[in-house]
Amino acid sequence: MDVRGASLLFRLLGDEARLRLLRLLTRERLNVKELTSVLGIAQSGVSRHVGLLREAGLVTEERVGGFTFLRAKPDESDPRLGPVWMLLLTHFEDARRDGIVRGDETRLRRILRQRKENTESHHGIDGDRVRQLVPGRSWEAWSRGLGLLLPSLTVADLGCGDGHLTLEVARWAGRVIAVDQSRPVLDKALALAASQQVANVEWRLGDIEKLPIDDGVADVALLSQALHHARDPCKALEEAVRVVSDNGRVLVLELEPHEAAWTRDQLGDRWLGFSSQKLAELMVEAGLRDLLVRSVTDSHEDNPFAVVAAVGTKRERV
Repeated sequence: MDVRGASLLFRLLGDEARLRLLRLLTRERLNVKELTSVLGIAQSGVSRHVGLLREAGLVTEERVGGFTFLRAKPDESDPRLGPVWMLLLTHFEDARRDGIVRGDETRLRRILRQRKENTESHHGIDGDRVRQLVPGRSWEAWSRGLGLLLPSLTVADLGCGDGHLTLEVARWAGRVIAVDQSRPVLDKALALAASQQVANVEWRLGDIEKLPIDDGVADVALLSQALHHARDPCKALEEAVRVVSDNGRVLVLELEPHEAAWTRDQLGDRWLGFSSQKLAELMVEAGLRDLLVRSVTDSHEDNPFAVVAAVGTKRERV
């Protein structure tokens, strides 16, 4: 590879989004829509990045059952790209505990799970079982359809992060107030909302233990994977209770207890999950009644983090 070619290639790889995209495609065969969902950037941006990587010979297209998928197939014996692949694969391995990469991995697992749900096994002509797409089968579509049954609520999404869940809530809510303490993270959420043309979300910079929201303005407060970042989880719950109206509800999605202590350093976690009993105690102490607490996922080898969901109603003031 000549000097100019090497300069262009390394300039191409000097982009965070392209490195994340390339890492995903070394692991799985994905289409542009799936990459858009995982990376949280506009489809036009994903298509542009894919085009550049394909021109460089790092990404190829594969046609499967009438669909176009993308894949990166590292070949360390390639005289031109082999040394580059060796460097990239080493970087991908070293970065696997990076917070951004772990977020990509979580969304990738969700995409692959959805893909599996959308296919069904059938017997082929030779008797072998084959996987076939079942048009319209989608748990994501089902959950969004259920959202149509909900009233046009005002929802406070507390500790909203990069906004993926916020935008799902915005599909059925009348108004969403989203709060996060990180300006860079909020900027990413704003960009994602703009790319999806979502206009019913107010993005606010603030701490979940001292919310920039007036008393009683929300019908529902949502704390999704936020309590384990709080210095004082009870204080965060008290703030959630404060911003909902009388008989308003607080919904919590949290990790169950786990032993992944690396999350403290890598992700800034202060708590290694909460048992159902502990979460219920905190919510009662914060001023909630009529609690319903339930495990909603199972841990397994690929994902040791099980999730517990809990909902409670704010006690009326006397």
